[in-house]
Amino acid sequence: MLRFLILFSLLIHSCVAPPKTKAAAGTLPAKKWLTLSGKEPAVVARGGFSGLFPESSATANDLAISSSSPDLTMLCNLQLTKDGAGFCLSDIRLDNSTTISTFFPKGQKTYKVYGQNLKGWFALDYSADTIFSNVSLVQNIFSRPSIFDGQMAIAAVEDVLDTKPPKFWLSVQYDAFYMEHKLSPAEYIRSLRFNGINVISSPEIGFLKSIGKDARRAKTKLIFEFKDPEANEPTTNKKYSEILLNLAAIKVFATGIIVPKDYIWPIDSAKYLKPPTTVVTDAHKAGLEIYASGFVNDMLTSYNYSYDPSAEYLQFVDNGQFSVDGFISDFPPTASQAISCFAHQKRDTPKIGKTLVITHNGASGDYPGCTDLAYQKAVDDGADVIDCSVQMTKDGLAFCLDSADLIPTTTAATTLMTRATSVPEIQSKNGIFSFDLTWAEIQSLKPQIQSPFLAADGFPRNPKNKNAGKFMTLADFLKFSKAKAVTGVLINIQNAAYLASKKGLGIVDAVKSALTSSKLDMKVLIQSDDSSVLDSFKAVPQYTRVLSIDKEIGDAPKPTIEEIKKHADAVNVLRSSLVTISQSFATGKTKVVEAMHKGNISVYVSVLRNEYLSITFDYFSDPTVELATFIAGNGVDGVVTEFPATATRYLRSPCSDLYRELPFAILPAKAGTLVSVASKEAQPPASAPNPPLDAKDVIDPPLPPVANLATNNASGGAPPASLRSGTIATTANLSLSLIAMLALGLLLSA
Repeated sequence: MLRFLILFSLLIHSCVAPPKTKAAAGTLPAKKWLTLSGKEPAVVARGGFSGLFPESSATANDLAISSSSPDLTMLCNLQLTKDGAGFCLSDIRLDNSTTISTFFPKGQKTYKVYGQNLKGWFALDYSADTIFSNVSLVQNIFSRPSIFDGQMAIAAVEDVLDTKPPKFWLSVQYDAFYMEHKLSPAEYIRSLRFNGINVISSPEIGFLKSIGKDARRAKTKLIFEFKDPEANEPTTNKKYSEILLNLAAIKVFATGIIVPKDYIWPIDSAKYLKPPTTVVTDAHKAGLEIYASGFVNDMLTSYNYSYDPSAEYLQFVDNGQFSVDGFISDFPPTASQAISCFAHQKRDTPKIGKTLVITHNGASGDYPGCTDLAYQKAVDDGADVIDCSVQMTKDGLAFCLDSADLIPTTTAATTLMTRATSVPEIQSKNGIFSFDLTWAEIQSLKPQIQSPFLAADGFPRNPKNKNAGKFMTLADFLKFSKAKAVTGVLINIQNAAYLASKKGLGIVDAVKSALTSSKLDMKVLIQSDDSSVLDSFKAVPQYTRVLSIDKEIGDAPKPTIEEIKKHADAVNVLRSSLVTISQSFATGKTKVVEAMHKGNISVYVSVLRNEYLSITFDYFSDPTVELATFIAGNGVDGVVTEFPATATRYLRSPCSDLYRELPFAILPAKAGTLVSVASKEAQPPASAPNPPLDAKDVIDPPLPPVANLATNNASGGAPPASLRSGTIATTANLSLSLIAMLALGLLLSA
């Protein structure tokens, strides 16, 4: 336990909060809440930080208190042992959340609980000494970390109370079951004299009435919990949906209610929000507080939230119509930041700091990338820089799309599979490439949203709009950017050498011409993985040239920095080049940002996504904590994201300013600390450090001239081979390119 406490003192992202000065100190303006009391909603931690550590373990409780709002409420679900001792765990069966089946392999029994036969290991079959001395906790949700399993003790109720949490909430789920077996939760609570217990809740009316007098004397709130609408309440045998129709009757024995969140905002079968019910306003009219339960960061809820857990909380407290009085959450820091940092934020609130929010194909997390709708959403969401990855059509038109292969981002696979070809210079698998189709053919297709976690994990993006929007030419993109007065544009240029030598398409010239014609008066970033492409724009000093580094690196030695500075003003690096990852844990921080900044090179990090599957456990499965880690913790100059709304909301919040004296701040994670809490045997194996970027990997051969392939294309002959240019130097050399050009000349003169 001492080891856990020592490590825990480091765990709360401690390395990043700079000293606060009086000059920087300040307070947030008072917010007006639509809660029953007019005060801010409560954050109730179900079993501590159970989204990360096993439920109600000492570590889960400590982390919840340290990382959440100062007025946090700790919720303990009461279970009773054979001899009447109380401990904290949600499920009446212990086998899914403890190691009990390992110690007592023949201890499985079947009991009838609320009319259902349940099979498992039950607490009432074991003494307190047996439970506390032999059994330890495990994480009972398989998408959460398992490396802490079997290492943390079950917490007695008294143990949690002894830590003196700001507030303590005792949930009694199974009073009737325990009473049937001669164990009384009410008598157990009376033995504690209600000391330190601020709230008691139960889905059983009889239990709440039985302790009402004692609770009133102790000034302990009683809360009635609603279960599934079609389930029967044990005391009255009425369905919870029927009880909901008479909230005034609940006011007789309780001061509030808990409802599952979909009682308030129902979700249809397609996973989109329906209109809200009136349950919150009805409860408030009856003089009852209302708490919403079921909040987690690591489950698919409604597509309306764009995989952003903070957006879900805000839907319940900042909708202009009503506010719940509190949340019951497995991830209390996320609930805390939604309430303390994001609620009532205005769209015109200026961002704090100079970090750029740069899109990746527009707001491509919500709409098909590089479409008019994706760009409009990005502008509405407050992105600083919107991007266009330029592709070329067969007839020489430049347009915006993530890649030259149309299969991932359009419906080409359904109509044009006969046009699929192999282009190993661009990718290893076959594709349907834009440079083999005319603009008219491409316009006959529909855009298609990219869902990076659909195939393997079943997490689609915004299915209702998966084919919405229109493709945009580069010229139209620039015209749109000018009309919307964005801060800047990023033009990403890919495959320039291949297009010039094999397809006779001058993508660099097309970009230059479009930029000249647009007469933009804004920040222009030219990005490429090809240093020779960036060199082509050296004559326009007002452009920021960005070198895209598409492999993992761990450092940039001085010779490499000097080489980069010859070609670029900034670099765009992978997330894993700044924070190394092993089995979804952040294991280390590299020297990349420090080295680049010493050389006066800006650093952008990409690509940030909201889906929890792409976010390490250290970031609490929360995209906002990942943003804080890269911006406040690593000091990047820009974040490249598919969900710009999440990034701009964070940067507009005063909680992103670590120099400001506030009750709550969004702190970055310290890589390597969380994983060190686990025993050595359980930790993932150490991975090899990322290699430093070598100066030779920055240098690319000069771009070949644009070949005249008109005769060749007309006859159907294949154009000559040439070198593919990229950030990482290939083994081919310029001599091969010259030979190819010579062969082309001979072929054309024949």
